[in-house]
Amino acid sequence: MLNNSGTRSFESMNRAYNAVFRPGGLSIGLVVPLDTHGQDPVPDLTRHIERARLADALGFAALWLRDVPFNVPSFGDAGQVFDPFVYLAALAMATQDIALGVASVVLPLRHPAHVAKAAASADVLSGGRLLLGVASGDRPEEYPALNMSFPDRGARFRDSMDYIRAMAEDYPRIATAQGILSGDIDMLPKPVAGRLPLLVTGGSRQSPEWVAQNGDGWMTYPRDAAEQGRVVANYRLRLAEAGLRDKPVMQSLYVDLVVPPNTPPRPIHLGFRSGTDFLRRYLSELRDLGINHVALNLRFNGADIEDTMHRLAGALLPDFSNAEDVS
Repeated sequence: MLNNSGTRSFESMNRAYNAVFRPGGLSIGLVVPLDTHGQDPVPDLTRHIERARLADALGFAALWLRDVPFNVPSFGDAGQVFDPFVYLAALAMATQDIALGVASVVLPLRHPAHVAKAAASADVLSGGRLLLGVASGDRPEEYPALNMSFPDRGARFRDSMDYIRAMAEDYPRIATAQGILSGDIDMLPKPVAGRLPLLVTGGSRQSPEWVAQNGDGWMTYPRDAAEQGRVVANYRLRLAEAGLRDKPVMQSLYVDLVVPPNTPPRPIHLGFRSGTDFLRRYLSELRDLGINHVALNLRFNGADIEDTMHRLAGALLPDFSNAEDVS
């Protein structure tokens, strides 16, 4: 869809969504914890607030939290340790401009009323800086711990999406397996823009058509350029076939940034080790393929985190920043 200036635009939502996602553009965020912890599943969080403030001051587009209820040894990643919604509130008070995202809330493990209220609260407290990724979950060990069934998580995911959407309405009416809202009670607060930006992660046990039609954007995973281009094109083809306007696509990427800028790439888990020259070219290619945001994960980074953040900002943000303030 074209805006009044004749250029393509995504739907207008809250401050975060409007600033982070621009058609034809690519912005850069960082995955929390901002810590190098390699093969250790539990990060060192001694400077987590200072580093979040630094990311905000340097001009990164977003900070991304994870929803990891339990430290599952076979999974090998405890996320940022803190509950994402409690941490969102802390970060909302500690930062000013940076978007605050969750990638992603595991909907089948939480009641959607609690998700909707916590997310709307974080959105209001941060001044419209919330981006809510949602997922069906991929750690089977967590489900019996919460007395939840793993095989039917796809159906509960769909019900939760419907429930959360309904909660943004005044005195909502909806009947799902998660509960019945009969229009005689209301949930406060309401999201800043009238609805929460919900970005579906991967397939979330749904059809590709459902993912395209029901999310406000799509979170996907790193792939080789040819495959990623095909996947993104297919997502946007499904949008067009459904008669829907364009929506943003984002992905994660692990990086180990080394000091010599011309250092060639070497593969690491879901990413690569390189200097800034190759990383800049790679991000430019992703932008050309239709990726609108990349969340960089520094878990396996070998250099000092704060120095790396400064080098990333200096080398990349002049080319990959939606710097114009959109409120």
